[in-house]
Amino acid sequence: MTVQKFDAPYSEAAVEDLRRRLVRTRWPDQIPGSHWDYGVSLDYLKEICAYWKDEFDWKWQIEKMSAFHQYRYTSPIARGVGIHFVYERGKGPASIPLILTHGWPGSFLEMPKVIPMLADPASCGGNTADAFDVIVPSLPGFGFSDRPTESGVDTFRIAELWMELMKELGYQRLAAQGGDWGADVTTLLGLHHPERVIGIHFNTIPPYKPYLEAGTLLSEVEQAFLNEAVRWCEKSGATIFRKPLHKRLLTA
Repeated sequence: MTVQKFDAPYSEAAVEDLRRRLVRTRWPDQIPGSHWDYGVSLDYLKEICAYWKDEFDWKWQIEKMSAFHQYRYTSPIARGVGIHFVYERGKGPASIPLILTHGWPGSFLEMPKVIPMLADPASCGGNTADAFDVIVPSLPGFGFSDRPTESGVDTFRIAELWMELMKELGYQRLAAQGGDWGADVTTLLGLHHPERVIGIHFNTIPPYKPYLEAGTLLSEVEQAFLNEAVRWCEKSGATIFRKPLHKRLLTA
């Protein structure tokens, strides 16, 4: 079987080990009174670690997560890499299959609030005719998905993996939504599979750089736009976005 049921694991020993490591944290120096001027405030960071150590209920979070139906898919094109995904069937007369893709440094845990709204719109005052079959995969190397064991697991390859998963679930047509790296994957779903993708939606779109085939000739205005995007990323953004879409690699 390429699709198998998955139960999120919980280990009390792992939680205790984490608590011990948090206790042993070696804190960096900070200029007195600098607060957030040079990065994360040291006092704030200490508060977060104390919360994780003393208050955060890991077991309850696993139980809450387990309220959703979860599976693992082993892909031939990913050479045995297992992909974790949530799969909630819609409660409507003709639910539309919808794949939601998270970004970095996120996970499928971005989606729990919207999954019930999409799968069962009547539960929040919506119309059952607007229900979706909701599929939320974890990107390779994220969450409960396996880490890639070779290079080249880029957004192009992930988009093909998502289409393969949807076909395995019995869907020939689908809608797609994504943010951050998920926006890249969703773009490529629509770009490469217009006959299968009903529509796409984005949030948290990375600095926009259109996909260009090698050797594409640009106008003066278009080249100026791309040059300015590079300058902005060097001065105000993250260097991960300096590469054009067709050269970006997903790393986890």
